[in-house]
Amino acid sequence: MLDLYLDVRSGVSVYMQIVHQVERAVRCGLLTPGDRLPAAREVVAALAINPNTVLKAYAELESGGWVTSRAGVGTFVAETAPRAVAADVHDRLVRSLRDWLSEARREGLDQGAIEALFTLTVEATAKERVA
Repeated sequence: MLDLYLDVRSGVSVYMQIVHQVERAVRCGLLTPGDRLPAAREVVAALAINPNTVLKAYAELESGGWVTSRAGVGTFVAETAPRAVAADVHDRLVRSLRDWLSEARREGLDQGAIEALFTLTVEATAKERVA
């Protein structure tokens, strides 16, 4: 089961935090097609948020092809959702990323600098693929 959480300091709206967490869980293989998401009432109770916030997040996920809703049954990861990377590839990349993070910290980068460098690099490589 997916344990959703909120980061009140992130500056990201609550519904988008839910959307991003579900997307990450699918991309990392924590959720797979057919898995049931927590019912809206469960999320409301766990996070103490408005039910409309959860419904908005689930609607966003559904419109993006990540989930499908079945009235009276629940919300499930859709067959059309992106597939997670293979476990061995995932593990290898996590080890590589941990090594990179350790090197960045040894070089004196703080969390903000690490996140900025990572984000800029991801964005730059995305632009290179498009060009």
